[in-house]
Amino acid sequence: MSRTAVYSAIVLRSRPSGESNIEVTLLTAEEGIVKATVFGGPKSKLRAYAAPYNSGQVWIYRDPSKDYGKLSDFDVHSWRAGLRELYERTMAAGGVAETILCTHGGGGDWGSALKLATDTLDALENANEELCPRLLVHFLWRWAYFLGIQPHIENCAVCRDRADSSPLLFSANEGSVFCASCAPHSENQALSPLQLNPGCRRWLAATGTLEPSLLHRYSMDNKSFNEAKSLVTAVMTGALGKKLASWDW
Repeated sequence: MSRTAVYSAIVLRSRPSGESNIEVTLLTAEEGIVKATVFGGPKSKLRAYAAPYNSGQVWIYRDPSKDYGKLSDFDVHSWRAGLRELYERTMAAGGVAETILCTHGGGGDWGSALKLATDTLDALENANEELCPRLLVHFLWRWAYFLGIQPHIENCAVCRDRADSSPLLFSANEGSVFCASCAPHSENQALSPLQLNPGCRRWLAATGTLEPSLLHRYSMDNKSFNEAKSLVTAVMTGALGKKLASWDW
């Protein structure tokens, strides 16, 4: 049996390993999250290939006796140099990568997970300052659906009122939205329901299955953006048990 496996992959993280090597963490279409060591100093061509957010086809040699994987080759299809040219792009890409890592690559349908990740990073590569945070929110909203935790926000969970011209309230405890009359009340301010106005809900509904490359066509005012961001981070925080710093910048 061959000890070398070939994957379609994207590099999510790279960090030092030993004196001159690095360990890379990849999202692969075949096995989800995979780690491998890249041997060689700073001048190593393979080390340059394995930079964060590069994607393509990778070859990993596995040594069962030593329980480690070695990145032996990398045919880079996308370099995404533009992600390093703007602060907002870099931060949004980091939020995408950390979210994927903390949710273990999505837990199953890795091919779809890889496509969503690569499509989002492709859109980020040339995005302007305003679009970058919206692309991250869009990714988190679609990732919540991918994980099976995206809440239904079209109408009140109790009375089914759509509230087309007034806010609905999202309760993180309940994982649902409610109208003002049915919303649960909490003395803890941190657990108070989040307000979702019609503009926010329409944007989330319209872009829920949208390709990231088309997101620039859908405008969003600051109020709606802040509501959408609060919603998606609350949903993901509930799933992870913690809020990632890479969601706020």
